[in-house]
Amino acid sequence: MASYFLSIDQGTTSTRAIVFGEKGEVITQCQKEFKQYFPSDGWVEHSPADLWQTTLTTCRNALSQLESDKSFVQAIGITNQRETTLIWDRRTGEPIYPAIVWQDRRTSDACLMFKNLGLETKFIEKTGLLLDPYFSGTKIAWILDQVEGARSKAEAGQLAFGTVDTWLLWNLTAGKEHKTDATNASRTLLFNIHTQDWDDELLEILNIPKSILPEVSDCAAEFGVSDKELFGMALPIRAIAGDQHAALIGQCCFSPGMVKSTYGTGCFLMLNTGKQALTSNNKLLTTIAYRIKGETSYAVEGSIFIAGAAVQWLRDGIKLITHAQETSDWAVKSDPNQAVFFVPAFIGLGAPYWDPDARGAILGLTRDTGIAEIVRAALESVAFQTRDLTMAMQADGAESLRSIRVDGGMVNNDWVCQRLADLLGTDVERPHVTETTALGVAMLAAYQSGCYTSLEELSANWSSEYTFRSSMSVKQRDDRYKQWQAAVRRIRTNG
Repeated sequence: MASYFLSIDQGTTSTRAIVFGEKGEVITQCQKEFKQYFPSDGWVEHSPADLWQTTLTTCRNALSQLESDKSFVQAIGITNQRETTLIWDRRTGEPIYPAIVWQDRRTSDACLMFKNLGLETKFIEKTGLLLDPYFSGTKIAWILDQVEGARSKAEAGQLAFGTVDTWLLWNLTAGKEHKTDATNASRTLLFNIHTQDWDDELLEILNIPKSILPEVSDCAAEFGVSDKELFGMALPIRAIAGDQHAALIGQCCFSPGMVKSTYGTGCFLMLNTGKQALTSNNKLLTTIAYRIKGETSYAVEGSIFIAGAAVQWLRDGIKLITHAQETSDWAVKSDPNQAVFFVPAFIGLGAPYWDPDARGAILGLTRDTGIAEIVRAALESVAFQTRDLTMAMQADGAESLRSIRVDGGMVNNDWVCQRLADLLGTDVERPHVTETTALGVAMLAAYQSGCYTSLEELSANWSSEYTFRSSMSVKQRDDRYKQWQAAVRRIRTNG
């Protein structure tokens, strides 16, 4: 009898629901975009109702396509945009403020204040994270301070905090479950990745009541059961993982030294370091890769805030293109002799710069520059930023990458994958299933449901669809990268 697993992939610009078979094959899927809100410079918000309603709609659509096979669905897995912060009333289930998105920079001053107090080292040692607006902790404090009556309600135990996974779980279970997993918890600035618990000292520093925090479970666990009214049947929820951790699992990077890089709204490169939580000297993050059966595996991560979002801006912001699929043709037609560089620091720069006040720029424009050159520069910026991360990892002692497994919407573009291989000087492996974020939690749900007995068994499902190899000379690659570095220096604000 077939076994299916419903994967909820709640991302920054859209929500997907994908039904996978137990071997990782896509059975049905549905995707729906939702609105982005930018109420002030550097602020990014989502409607909590949009996050839930697009999840409900896509799940119902994906399940309806199964027709009589719907009874074969064994479990749900949830993966989500990380760090995005929600707080709601426990009694009514109503959010007290819009969701503050991971890209949001409104707490830059608060982070700077804590840095000036000499507290960043403490946060790094306990959480593996830098003091940056990217993470949830200062967002939580901001909501509690800015929303009238919120702090007193929180201290009275009337409010609940959650990242998007927790918000969806609450709604799926009709308010019965307030839980998260170790990967999402590890991105809050509040979770000690060594003791595997919420950290009282950090909570005190940020003035956040512990009572608002969810229970933390393994990535594969029994998270509750969906309300029967939602899908016509009650489904166990057996997996949760933040999107980048889910992608690492979906790419089967289970051995230390294996690397994956995901190209969605942003870009996130993750190196499995096994049982060791290695500390970076080059502003990379130490994070929990996954926690399964109480055993924690760690990773070093580099986070790029803008990747696919740059293409979205070309389409929606300045309307140079109509569809993202056009970018490959434009890049092929571009003049290779033009040195146009696009630094997409719309919301600051992530790793390894961590400059929240930097802003984007297109440099090297001439009278001959046209749409093709600007589009190529936007795509190349993703490869250059990835090289920034690999260079930082090597400076931390990692070996030169022999290969990198890539996924996410952008890697369906052959030109992007080839440029990655060229500018990194390494093999770029694209799997048959590029939606590995959704696949990762589906496989975790299958594991928790007893379809697999080990991670090694899961690895048998991964296969490469194509390997891109560098065709660029070392000199050309290094010269282009030096020009990129010069462009970045032009827009930096913190040196």
